[in-house]
Amino acid sequence: MSLDVFSAHRNDPQVRLDAKRAAFIVVDMINEFCKPGGKMVLPGYEGLVGPQTALIDAARKAGAPVIWVHDAHRPGMRHEREWAKRTPHGLENTWAVEIIEDLGARADEIHVTKRRYSAFFQTDLDLTLKDMQIDQLVVFGVVTNICVRSTVHDAFFNGYEVIVPADACAATGPREQESSLYDIATHFGVVSDVQSVVAALNQGTAITNMIAA
Repeated sequence: MSLDVFSAHRNDPQVRLDAKRAAFIVVDMINEFCKPGGKMVLPGYEGLVGPQTALIDAARKAGAPVIWVHDAHRPGMRHEREWAKRTPHGLENTWAVEIIEDLGARADEIHVTKRRYSAFFQTDLDLTLKDMQIDQLVVFGVVTNICVRSTVHDAFFNGYEVIVPADACAATGPREQESSLYDIATHFGVVSDVQSVVAALNQGTAITNMIAA
C-alpha cells in the first residue's frame, strides 16, 4: 500500500528483538470470540492458531514472557461501557472468557483481565511490564481493528516499542485489517509477519516495516 502524504512523514528504524526486553501479548483469543457457542464469534479463527502457536513457542524457548489477555465483564453493571456499543459478552468466571485450548495457555504464565478494549486501560499490565523491565511488545490476536489496535495505541503512548505480526491477527473484515495495519505501521509501531518475528528472536535479524514507505 502506498502512503498518503501525511503518513509519509515518519521514521522507520529497524527493530531487533531482545528476549530479555520483550513480551508477547496474546489479545482476546477466548472462547467467546472464537468457538461455536460464543456470542461474538469471528469466522476463521482456525487460521490464526498455527501462526500464533509459532510465536508462542518461540517466545517460550527464548525465555520471553507470554501474556494472555482476557476480555471479561462483570454482571449487574448499570452501564458497562463495551456493552453500550457491543452485544453483551464475556461474563467473567465463565467458559466464554477462557483462552481457547488450541493455544495451550499455561496457568503459570501471566493472565490479564480487561473490561475495556485496551489491555492497558485500568489494568496492571503496564506496572507488570515495568517490573519485568520489558520495553518491547509483540502484540497479536483478535480483533485487529478494536482490541488489538487499542492495546497497540496505549502501548505506544506508554513508551513501548511495538511489533504486530499481521498474519497472527484478524479484523472484522479485510478493509478493517488493511486500514488498521496501515495506521499501526505509520503511527504506532512496526507491522511484520510471524516468520520475521521468530527469526528476529532466534537469530537476531532485524524486523522492518512491511508497509512500504
